[in-house]
Amino acid sequence: MSLQSDIESITKSVDLELYDAVIVNEGDDTIYRISVISTEVEDGKRKGVSLDTCVELTHLISPLLDVTPPVSGDYRLEVGTAGIERKLVNISHFKKSIGEKVSLLHSGKEKTRGVLVKVEGSKIFVETADETVAVEFNDIVKAKTYFEW
Repeated sequence: MSLQSDIESITKSVDLELYDAVIVNEGDDTIYRISVISTEVEDGKRKGVSLDTCVELTHLISPLLDVTPPVSGDYRLEVGTAGIERKLVNISHFKKSIGEKVSLLHSGKEKTRGVLVKVEGSKIFVETADETVAVEFNDIVKAKTYFEW
């Protein structure tokens, strides 16, 4: 098994879903950042993830990283929620965001905003105020979820 699949298994054990695991450098620090989302949906939206749950997950993942470190050298583990507004960079992110409001920049600076209704193969379907727009994943320059306050 890979480190990613081991982390996914641990994440599922606390009823969460792994959204992303990335290595980032901030100043002199190397950070292994794990982002999670809830598997529970309430009123058509994913429930939030508590700080206590993130702490619990940190304690579960840390021993695994002692055996299989994600990078050589010193690093810091951060476990947190992916957030209500987050970048969508791969098909998996889009699939995990169905039902949420998204903003896409695609095909020569065209912008589409609406509700992500489905993902079929490499096509992303967004319901706008006027129509359902199908956008090819490879044509997307930038994408994110957004929240209207």
